[in-house]
Amino acid sequence: MRELKNSIRQILRQRKDAMTPEERLNKSARICHHLLALIRNGETVMVYTSKEKEVHTTRLITSLLERGNPIVVPIIVKEDVSLRLSYLKDLSSLVPSTFGVPEPIGSEIPATGGDVDTIILPMHGFDRTGRRIGYGAGYYDRFLAKHPNLRKIGIAFACQEYENLPVDENDIPMDYIITEEGIVYPDGE
Repeated sequence: MRELKNSIRQILRQRKDAMTPEERLNKSARICHHLLALIRNGETVMVYTSKEKEVHTTRLITSLLERGNPIVVPIIVKEDVSLRLSYLKDLSSLVPSTFGVPEPIGSEIPATGGDVDTIILPMHGFDRTGRRIGYGAGYYDRFLAKHPNLRKIGIAFACQEYENLPVDENDIPMDYIITEEGIVYPDGE
């Protein structure tokens, strides 16, 4: 299973790498627009802070902060392959950290999984049955296993779709998947 997933990740990485920075920004803005329609006023949203080739979340975070939604961001803890959480009040507190991911190191405001209503997850790939494939370390799957009642929204570019992703018992399905084309899972939303 691991070898199959790694070969799929390679295919998906090539698709994403083929996009220009301008395409990523444009498509990220469209994803943000679709996503904001799903977020309720006042709910606490956990959002990943994006790296260069991921769906950009800066506009999303800014929009949610302007609406008054509390924002929680993950901090990667490599030692035990977990996520530590912090509230985010201002994007200026983010600094490149583990794996180059922007994190509020030195400006943390502790949060817990119980504080979160909805989580926005990065995806390396997805299919139209709600399955997601991550980067392989399992940080988010471990977190979701401990917090099963969160509303889970995966965001990705449409080129990251892969028909019938293989899954194992640790893979947790999404409640929604959004691309620049809109909500692609569940169908009919």
